[in-house]
Amino acid sequence: MTSQMENELLTRVGPGTPMGALMRQYWVPACLSSELAADGDPVRLMLLGERLIAFRDSAGRVGVLDHRCPHRCASLFFGRNEEGGLRCIYHGWKYDVAGNCLDMPNLPADQDFRQKVKAKAYKVAERGGLVYVYMGEREVAPPLPALEAMLCPPGETNLWARQRECNWLQALEGDIDTSHFSFLHTGKVTIDDIDPDHLERFQFTDRAPRYHAQPTEWGTMYAAYRPAQPGHVYYRFAHFAFPFWTLFPNGPLADNVLAQGWVPMDDTHTMAFTFSWTRKTPVLSSNKRGEPLPLLDRVSPTLPNTADWFGRWRAVANQANDYLIDREAQRTISYTGIDGVFPQDSAVTESMGDISDRTLENLAPSDRMIVMTRRRLMDAVRALQDKGTVPSGVDDPDVSGGARSGDLIAPEGQPWLEAYEQTLAQALHPVMALAAE
Repeated sequence: MTSQMENELLTRVGPGTPMGALMRQYWVPACLSSELAADGDPVRLMLLGERLIAFRDSAGRVGVLDHRCPHRCASLFFGRNEEGGLRCIYHGWKYDVAGNCLDMPNLPADQDFRQKVKAKAYKVAERGGLVYVYMGEREVAPPLPALEAMLCPPGETNLWARQRECNWLQALEGDIDTSHFSFLHTGKVTIDDIDPDHLERFQFTDRAPRYHAQPTEWGTMYAAYRPAQPGHVYYRFAHFAFPFWTLFPNGPLADNVLAQGWVPMDDTHTMAFTFSWTRKTPVLSSNKRGEPLPLLDRVSPTLPNTADWFGRWRAVANQANDYLIDREAQRTISYTGIDGVFPQDSAVTESMGDISDRTLENLAPSDRMIVMTRRRLMDAVRALQDKGTVPSGVDDPDVSGGARSGDLIAPEGQPWLEAYEQTLAQALHPVMALAAE
């Protein structure tokens, strides 16, 4: 059981918290590049409990500043994004992407002291359509994360964002809990519905897998396993990578190049950023007759973005409308009656409360990966707090190069890690695929 003290340690991410200090060791995804236009509207960002303003200047550079103007603390959200900087509308003070004060037009020239004023600004990097922010204290920021899905050749990555209204950890734990797929998402699907040659069919012949799990350099990994055809075992591999990344099984290990980041906006709101290689094998979505599996939409629609702190990338199906649950569909064609994988996951994780009370849990052997991941996180937080030990993947993001999720079938008796390494060695990689062309 996770104690209340441990739960507080794991879930609180604001300034001055131990988990917040760990998160700030890394580059943190902030928004999609497409959300910011040169000289366009400033965007409110809530990130690790801090209220920030993002903008793209006239030259295309991105700035992420504390939302308060250093003069009188008016919000820079209302600022004029013009001519290489963001100008506060209160008295006209203007700041560049590094927070330098460029102008104090309400002061006589002999009273100007712009060189002594600086808005709080964070280091920013852009790669692959995503804006990253470094919120740590280092003068020189560490390398950007290097999960395989983030490094696909240009034009070969699908990238999207979705908000979830709960704590980051309970959202993340859904990705490392494999047995829920056979219930929450496909509980009404039977083996008779599935193509007899489809790799994922064994999830419907045995909905109660057994597990292997172990710590890794990058975090933790597991393999859920169950019988396949005679003499073989069906495996589903997944990973947690520090500080909030998951790689979940969503197709064959041979080409399932994806990653999902569960980025804390604050303690009770999370933004999921998802990378997926465009060439990966399509996920299970239809029955053996080619008809769509009911209510299994993989990219659920979102509401129009608004300018408030939590107004971006909200699902149409949400808490306010009970995720548009259709009780008749639940009785007849769907286990949940909720349309879409993301809303289905949101319904259960958000129903746990803003921050789940983990002292009430009764954990089972199927939760082995979740327990191990919580322990790995707590150990890393305490090591940073007590000894200053830099957590995994900060200075050495390439340690995650051995991480990929997905399914495979292996002979009975072959060690699970050997089957994983063997398949990974023969797998298709985006850079290799491009070079072959």
